[in-house]
Amino acid sequence: MPTVSTVNLTAPLLLLLLWATHPTMATNWLSLARLPRSRPVSGAAPCARLRGLTPGQVGVCRARGEVMESVRKAAEMVIEECQHQFRNRRWNCSTTPRGINVFGRVMNQGTREAAFVHALSSAAVAVAVTQACTRGELERCGCDRKVRGVSPEGFQWSGCSDNLSYGVAFSQTFVDEPERAKGLSSGRPLMNLHNNEAGRKAILHNMQVECKCHGVSGSCELRTCWKVMPPFRRVGVVLKERFDGATEVRLTRIGSRTALLPRDPQVKPPAARDLVYLAPSPDFCHLDPDNGIPGTAGRRCNGTSRLAPDGCELVCCGPGYRAGRAEVVQRCSCKFSWCCSVRCQQCKNTVTIHTCRV
Repeated sequence: MPTVSTVNLTAPLLLLLLWATHPTMATNWLSLARLPRSRPVSGAAPCARLRGLTPGQVGVCRARGEVMESVRKAAEMVIEECQHQFRNRRWNCSTTPRGINVFGRVMNQGTREAAFVHALSSAAVAVAVTQACTRGELERCGCDRKVRGVSPEGFQWSGCSDNLSYGVAFSQTFVDEPERAKGLSSGRPLMNLHNNEAGRKAILHNMQVECKCHGVSGSCELRTCWKVMPPFRRVGVVLKERFDGATEVRLTRIGSRTALLPRDPQVKPPAARDLVYLAPSPDFCHLDPDNGIPGTAGRRCNGTSRLAPDGCELVCCGPGYRAGRAEVVQRCSCKFSWCCSVRCQQCKNTVTIHTCRV
């Protein structure tokens, strides 16, 4: 019969153990996208009621509340971009109808899908926070004023460069917190941290330069330039390519530390920008509500493509597909009207639509 003091000590330890061994906690903050816009996401009391945050993330929320609206926006960006990039794949980033595990239990496993979501999530937070800095919405940051002087190409660095270093630092603090709290001796936290950093590097290695000319009649006698982040769609494309070339790894002890090395010794070790995963993916073919997998029955597919990822043979997983005809309304006979609009007619066309059999 345990004493009262033993029970009081055991219960918090049990809760901590359950949290530490629950791998989906790292991405449950994406459920912020489901909150109504009218609900505050900063302040001591509101932060404590955000069910998708880990205890450490609640602490970040309380300490740096002005950034949390950007985190909410980042969650929305992740869902939208994931569904765009995988719209033609068996796994199309479908979301669960409710709850804090937005993408379902498919995130529990160390698959390449989980790797992509982690990378995209860390990138989205960095982008959303950096954008807020550039717009002057945050008190602690603004434009990156360190980019100054004359470039090797001869133009003058000026203007408002995106303060990516601030956005990346916050992403590391907020997104990486659940993994660092668990410790770095097991495979899943190491996998998640690697992919989080790969997501941020997808921004860093694709920074762009925008310029403005100064001079008489636009002669561009002087050109001032500043650094801007790539569009988030570009970040999604880069990470999707990394997803397709992801490396399967296993936890390996090297001396006194552990590391993730390729499961196949013939494969070169992944670079910092590559995605890594620990477990093979399910086939996503069949309905599995418990794991948030809707299956592919009824999904539209490309009946004219055999080997492409959106081809019916790959998407439909074997049961086959059927073709049907549907009437769609499209813009047609468009004309440019001076000045400055395009006017189009509405035309009805009959098209062939292919869907996976049930």
